[in-house]
Amino acid sequence: MKASDLFVKALEAEGVRSVYGLPGEENLDLLESMRTAGMRLVVTRHEQAAGFMAATQGRLTGRAGVCLATLGPGATNLVTAAAYAQLGAMPMVMLTGQKPIKVSKQGHFQIVDVVGMMRPLTKSTRTLVSAEHVPSAVREAFRRAEEERPGATHLELPEDVAREPTEALPLSPGVARRPVADESSIAQAVEALASARRPLLMIGAGANRKLTSEMLRAFVDRVGLPFFSTQMGKGVVDETHPLWMGTAALSDGDFVHRAIEASDCILNVGHDVIEKPPFVMRDGRRTVIHLNFSSAEVDPVYFPQVQVTGDLANAVWRIAEGVGPRSHWDFTPFEKSRAGLDAQFVSGAADDRFPIYPARLVAEVRRAMPEDGIVCLDNGMYKLWFARYYRCRRPNTLLLDNALATMGAGLPSAIAAKLVHPRRKVVAVCGDGGFMMNSQELETAVRLKLDLVVIVVRDDGYGMIRWKQEEMGLPDFGMTLGNPDFVRYAEAYGARGHRPSSATEFGATLTRCLESGGVHVIDLPIDYTDTARALGAGPLVES
Repeated sequence: MKASDLFVKALEAEGVRSVYGLPGEENLDLLESMRTAGMRLVVTRHEQAAGFMAATQGRLTGRAGVCLATLGPGATNLVTAAAYAQLGAMPMVMLTGQKPIKVSKQGHFQIVDVVGMMRPLTKSTRTLVSAEHVPSAVREAFRRAEEERPGATHLELPEDVAREPTEALPLSPGVARRPVADESSIAQAVEALASARRPLLMIGAGANRKLTSEMLRAFVDRVGLPFFSTQMGKGVVDETHPLWMGTAALSDGDFVHRAIEASDCILNVGHDVIEKPPFVMRDGRRTVIHLNFSSAEVDPVYFPQVQVTGDLANAVWRIAEGVGPRSHWDFTPFEKSRAGLDAQFVSGAADDRFPIYPARLVAEVRRAMPEDGIVCLDNGMYKLWFARYYRCRRPNTLLLDNALATMGAGLPSAIAAKLVHPRRKVVAVCGDGGFMMNSQELETAVRLKLDLVVIVVRDDGYGMIRWKQEEMGLPDFGMTLGNPDFVRYAEAYGARGHRPSSATEFGATLTRCLESGGVHVIDLPIDYTDTARALGAGPLVES
């Protein structure tokens, strides 16, 4: 067989059944090998979207998603997706083609140093220079992408190498076990929690693993420790639990930060400093216990005094066995913070204004979605409201990006989520700015005959930056944009468009769209005029 056939067999050995991307002439051999092997190619309208889809598949499954592009502009279009996966700890393998490396008759046409370009954005990147290298290179790319901390890897397959004959065979993935934390570090963590008066549990993105999630739910029930999460740790433990304190959606001043300020010890499970800091450490204020697969990356706002390094699920179970509930713990300040958050959400969820109030938007989406429904957020002002108010019942049911925080990922992420979980309801929530960055993928969703709802939150501007501009006392400049008629735009792609005229009508429209199937776009104007007050010193802060 030729090297491209071997490459596909190596992908199959890793469990790959589908690839997202745009082919080019430099990877036509690989494309034909995929076709004859029966591997699915999900053709997208832009390479960036293909990368977002592959990263989302990796996020949802723990197994690396795969995306494909050609050389030059195809490869450069994957750069943002590479950073998205790498910063967000989403396992992804990128495949790009290249001109022949032994004899080329096209000079430097479309040639850029793709491996050099990918090096700072990936865990590993390399060019395959021989068919014999294919089995080990593919195995290593997947191993690196999937091991903790997950991220992006890249392989470049030149077209002459793809055609080389070979008798090599794929390598089967081995079985790897993560080391467990040593006993002394577990004992230090137990002692710090036991001696504290107001300990608090924080759940980060690294805890979003199936067994760790189960152990944390058991931990909360057994030990009785109040908990909050980072934005990317949402849903690891059911957020309707009476001990849930909220999500660190804002930088400070929120109800959850009142609880943090009242704490004297924080057990920090799976936090990644790549996320916007959920709290800022100050020397001598409280003990912070770092529990993760690897030691803490220390920076000016995070320098934990106790570190527990090893398998998270095992460590959580052992700490629970050692500490148990303590009679001297006093959670009264936490209970007040939770009560304030609950009362405020009830008020915002009933707000009838239109264009819609952001808290009402969140409430209507939560009412319409089943427990296992998946909401995929693009990046914009509404993300703060969803992170703060949307109560996840299960892990990976609110997909947001608090690492690279790129616009344009919401719709591609939702397409991937629906392909991974075809029987679950999926909704994309995008600002008008982010939606228009990859809106062409509506055609992909329609072509794939997906059941998908896209809510375009429209303020005819770049709302998040406008808010920051206002906070700095600057005049509104450069933030206003025009938009197409989103209803007719959706219909042009073969989707169905909707334009509700009230908050109540929006809720009813969303429910109908979820029930009727097909691709739907809801044009929803939103009222951000209250943002400066609501996300500043207004009702989001206990008076």
